[in-house]
Amino acid sequence: MAGFTCTLLVFLHAGAAVRHAAAPFSMAKSYDDWWAYKESIQGTFVPGPAFWGLVNAAWNLCAIGKRQSPVDIDTSQVVFDPFLHPLRLSLGGKTVSGMLCNTGRHVSFLPERHRAVNMSGGPLLYTHRLEEVRLHFGSEDDAGSEHFMNKRAFSAEVQLIHYNQELYKNMSEAASNPNGLAIVSLLINVANNSNSFLSRMLNRETTTRISFKGDSTSLQDLALDQLFPDTFAFVTYQGSTTSPPCYETVTWIIIDQPLNITSMQMHSLRLLSRHPARNIFQSMSDNVRPAQPLYQRGLRSNLDYRRPGRRCTGPSYRLQVNFILESKLVREPRIQQSENRQISVLPFRETPQQLPITCTQGEMPAPLCCFYRWRRRN
Repeated sequence: MAGFTCTLLVFLHAGAAVRHAAAPFSMAKSYDDWWAYKESIQGTFVPGPAFWGLVNAAWNLCAIGKRQSPVDIDTSQVVFDPFLHPLRLSLGGKTVSGMLCNTGRHVSFLPERHRAVNMSGGPLLYTHRLEEVRLHFGSEDDAGSEHFMNKRAFSAEVQLIHYNQELYKNMSEAASNPNGLAIVSLLINVANNSNSFLSRMLNRETTTRISFKGDSTSLQDLALDQLFPDTFAFVTYQGSTTSPPCYETVTWIIIDQPLNITSMQMHSLRLLSRHPARNIFQSMSDNVRPAQPLYQRGLRSNLDYRRPGRRCTGPSYRLQVNFILESKLVREPRIQQSENRQISVLPFRETPQQLPITCTQGEMPAPLCCFYRWRRRN
């Protein structure tokens, strides 16, 4: 994939999230190396989750924060919010491409930058841009997710990490600021069948190419909307990133309908090493932070869990998908009428384009409602 490099999202001790370009990864010698999901790696002590907030003052939220993630979602405590909108996914094309990377801590899919993938709706007040798809999984089928549902862990968890592109310029700025991040979480079971998106992402040929830390491979033409169930409810709460510095800037959206992957796909994940090829093998599995106290935070959902037998039916429980042919031509086009019975659609912050639309009967009505298509640029 010409012009695209695999990048790693890391949170540095200086209090900013930055993307370090690498092909393969070149890890900066920083506090980022000073944390792990397990306390001991190859006999050298590296702080695990219980110590993250103690080794670096900039990470103190990991120890003292009151809005930390992940959490155990007790559905008996979830409040039904009828004003939550359906989730909306906007794609700069019908598929997405990018790089699948072994970061040593996660399996990460990093979409191409020139095709925006945006999430809005639900509890989100702003449009958020997808930065990374991250995978957590366990060494056992009953302990691989970061979030719990009614004290039950799942085999794995996919997290779609977005930043607020309306308030902030990039992930670095958004991560440490209010309303900065939105993470959509999908829980995963091991079963006899597999989600179609995850089948593409986790087939044996693909995972073999990312066996060791720093490995990466290109993935083309993934249908991201296929990652979501046909119908689903979601639970939302205010929380944090699940790795240092544990910024409390995240709106979490937990999809309550689990996905499936096969036991063979899970086995392939457990064969991935958290170390480079020259080092001794140690499985990446169990890359999860333990559940954190909920304290006084509220859990909201678009489904009323107090009503037995309530099913997710209707458009409110479906992902709303928009395919945008020209991703720059977004937001509140202004329509102008001309004397020759043509109209101009002026995209937001773009040079006007003449899009002739013929009215079949009489003069143009006021107000005028019409359907139009963006013109592809050559």
